[in-house]
Amino acid sequence: MRTVPNSLHDEAAAQLREQIFAGALAPGSFLDEGALCERLAISRTPLREALKVLVAEGLLRHEPRRGCFVAEVTERDLDEIFPVIALLEGRAVHEATRNAGEADLAALHLLHERLQQHAAAGHIAGYYEANFAIHEAFIALAGNRWLAQVIGDLRKILKLARLQQLRAPGRLEQSLAEHLDIFAALQRRDCEGAEAAMRTHLLRQREALRSVARHHSILLP
Repeated sequence: MRTVPNSLHDEAAAQLREQIFAGALAPGSFLDEGALCERLAISRTPLREALKVLVAEGLLRHEPRRGCFVAEVTERDLDEIFPVIALLEGRAVHEATRNAGEADLAALHLLHERLQQHAAAGHIAGYYEANFAIHEAFIALAGNRWLAQVIGDLRKILKLARLQQLRAPGRLEQSLAEHLDIFAALQRRDCEGAEAAMRTHLLRQREALRSVARHHSILLP
C-alpha cells in the first residue's frame, strides 16, 4: 500500500505553525478546536494529532481539562536557550570546517559577499535572509542529523519571540564582523577557532536582544 507523503495532521500542523510564526495566533492565545476544525476543514482527530506535534515542538502548551495555548517565550527562556544553541551551532561549524571542500568554500564566499552587501546598504531584511542561509549551510556541511534536528527545534522556539536583535545600535556591523571571523577560521581549517567564533556570535545576539528590549521597554515576561 502506497503511503501518502503529507497526512491531514501534517498539513494542519504546517498551517498552524505558519499562523503562529506570523503572529495570527498570538502568544498565550487559546486554540478553540471547534473553530480550528471549521477553519482548516478537518475533523477533530487529525486536528488533535496536529496539536500534539506542535506541543512536542514547544510551540503550544497543553493544560489538562483546558486545552492548548500558544506558547509564550520568556526572558528566562532566552537566557537558557541561547547558551545551548551557541554550543550546538558552534559544534556544527566545527564539523562544517572539517568537511568543507573547495566548492563549498566558494559557495560560502558568495553568501558572505551577499551578507556584506546587505550590511553596507543597511538592508536588514536581506541581511537576515543571507545570515539564515549561511547558518543553514554550516549545518548542512556538518552532516550531523542530530545537530540539525535539535537546532531546528530550538530555532522554532526562538522564532516565537519575534526577535529583532539587529535593531540594537551597532549590532549590524558587529554581526557582520563576527560572521567574517567565523568564515576566516573555516577557511584556515581552524575547527576550534570557528567553533569559538560561532559561540561568541550567538551569545552576543542574546546581549543585543537584551539591549533592544531595555531600549524599547519590551522585556518579555
